[in-house]
Amino acid sequence: MNESAKDDGLAQELRQILLAIETSGRAVLPRSNDELLQSIVEAAARIFGAAAASIALVDDAGGCLEFKVAFGAGSDQIIGMRMPIDQGIAGYVAMTGQPMATSNVQQDVRFARSTAEKTGYVPRSILAMPLVWRDRVIGVMEVLDKISAPTFGMEDMEMLALFARQAAIAINQSQQFDRLNDLFIRGIRDLIPNGDSEIARVLELSPDDDTKHDLFELADRVNAFSALGDDERQTCLKILDVFAERAKGKLGGQVNV
Repeated sequence: MNESAKDDGLAQELRQILLAIETSGRAVLPRSNDELLQSIVEAAARIFGAAAASIALVDDAGGCLEFKVAFGAGSDQIIGMRMPIDQGIAGYVAMTGQPMATSNVQQDVRFARSTAEKTGYVPRSILAMPLVWRDRVIGVMEVLDKISAPTFGMEDMEMLALFARQAAIAINQSQQFDRLNDLFIRGIRDLIPNGDSEIARVLELSPDDDTKHDLFELADRVNAFSALGDDERQTCLKILDVFAERAKGKLGGQVNV
């Protein structure tokens, strides 16, 4: 692949990522994804008066659900736990894309009791809602055991759908930011000296939230530049080349210390 075609491909991918982020809005930019998801499950647990709440994400490659955030009873044990996507009430909701409420999990054959026992908390009732983004289930949100009532009602299900929508937006944006970060790393790799393992190692470090925000702002401006005329684009590229050369010099100096 020649350099021109390679650059065109990167530019097209950048535009697609920015469009996906713009489509879902920028509301979650200042906060990390896990922090926002954690605040969502905590708010849900309190509003529903539930003993616990959690969010599990679909891992398509592994064919499983991974619990990312949780609040309340058993939360410390369930975070990071993985279970096959064809098991449990959460798995059923993920596979069917349909919400589900059960007032007695002990009588529901879909309930994964062994998984619940590992957390040290076996619930009585569960309300589960799929997290859907563009007609694809990307996760499941659950609230367990409404303290003030024996089960969850229709109003609870409608309310949980609102929480699930916000969680889906946060998850989608996080995934787009990860793609954006990967895209910039691929572009920067072309600028570093061959065999410079130290600089390559630095590029592998996970960016913090401020860096992710800056990456988005930079990408947004690059995308705007791409819509200008040839003269303007060439001027922008020359400016970026100057900064790239200075950055390479600084990185090289740090490595040699």
